[in-house]
Amino acid sequence: MTPLRRLMVKFLKPFNAWHKRRLLREAREAYRAIAFEPGDLAIDCGANVGDVTLDLAARGATVHAFEPNPDVFEVLASRTRSQPAVHCYPQAVANHAGTVSLYLHRERAADPLAHSGAPSLVATKHNLDPGRSVEVTAIDLADFIEAFPGRVRLLKIDVEGYEVVLLDHLIDRGVLRQVDHVFCETHEFKVPGLLRETRRLRRRLAEEQLTHVNLGWA
Repeated sequence: MTPLRRLMVKFLKPFNAWHKRRLLREAREAYRAIAFEPGDLAIDCGANVGDVTLDLAARGATVHAFEPNPDVFEVLASRTRSQPAVHCYPQAVANHAGTVSLYLHRERAADPLAHSGAPSLVATKHNLDPGRSVEVTAIDLADFIEAFPGRVRLLKIDVEGYEVVLLDHLIDRGVLRQVDHVFCETHEFKVPGLLRETRRLRRRLAEEQLTHVNLGWA
């Protein structure tokens, strides 16, 4: 990070924190207002230990949960094992199918589970060790959504800095119009260059009138 960027981040941090809290509050309210009919489809990308997955299942959704981090996938699988409407996959979601590198937290060795939410497909995320990664299988999320004949009631995306690449891909493929509600966490202050790309994505969402995409999740 350059000195100028470091100064900008420091200056913007209090405002960004306030803005994030407001967006999160609005996102959570919108999330809670969604009604599910039995069998409605939900996709949880970056499920971690399964808190959102279990909440969606309790509200009646059939949930497909993706968690590529091997440090936490077994926790997710164990917590959801008694839920017949939950399907867990030890895979990443991406703009292509294949094998990808999942970069790990730089302090993972001290406590893998405590740092299980940090890993990313983006090596430059500031809290990761670019020299430490595991190879995982990725699915093309657009292909996955297209495979369902009906609509997706809810799509949650928390992919630690990969969200702009992923959402651009879903927009390009036209599949976001098959989804009723999208909730996505952004990480624009954790990856170099991502602030600019996140702003561009917000403009694109507005221009294409994709108002059902909420970037205030956290």
